[in-house]
Amino acid sequence: MTLQAPSPETDLIDPKRFRQVLGQYPTGVCVVTALQAHDQPAAMVVGSFTSASLDPPLVAFLPDRSSASWPKIQQAGKFCVNILGADQEDVCRRLASKAADKFEGTAYRLSPLGSPIIEHSVAWVDCDLHAVHEAGDHYIVVGRVHDLEIEQGGLPLVFFQGSYGQFTPLGLASPLERSATSV
Repeated sequence: MTLQAPSPETDLIDPKRFRQVLGQYPTGVCVVTALQAHDQPAAMVVGSFTSASLDPPLVAFLPDRSSASWPKIQQAGKFCVNILGADQEDVCRRLASKAADKFEGTAYRLSPLGSPIIEHSVAWVDCDLHAVHEAGDHYIVVGRVHDLEIEQGGLPLVFFQGSYGQFTPLGLASPLERSATSV
């Protein structure tokens, strides 16, 4: 594969506008966790989690290259993706902070591969680190799935237009709400 040099047109895209336009697309909120040496948990919040392959089962997320948490997770060589619930904004903010002990007050147990599973998450996906690719100011991290489970189920935490919220599927909305949204 040959990489192309940046074109003058893409250099003119204002980062603020880029973020504003792409903010029109909602993303789920996940916490990627791992255990460092001496059983110290590490975590980073991502909004860029996706399935990548069914055979073999692969998932991907995109950490910022300047992240202080990503090297800790990378060094562990395995990680768990915790899909946060709509009621876990406080957990999200705590684990996204720069606090010395992000996990203070956050209950977790260990996954089959030994990474933290955040209690009351909607679901979790336990992975070995499969590949890391450079992508501008981020990395594309691919994990090979070894185990996964729906934990609590329920509505996921969503990030949209700079704010946290929740998604309500039309199937859960009342008939009156559904008819109003289908007009």
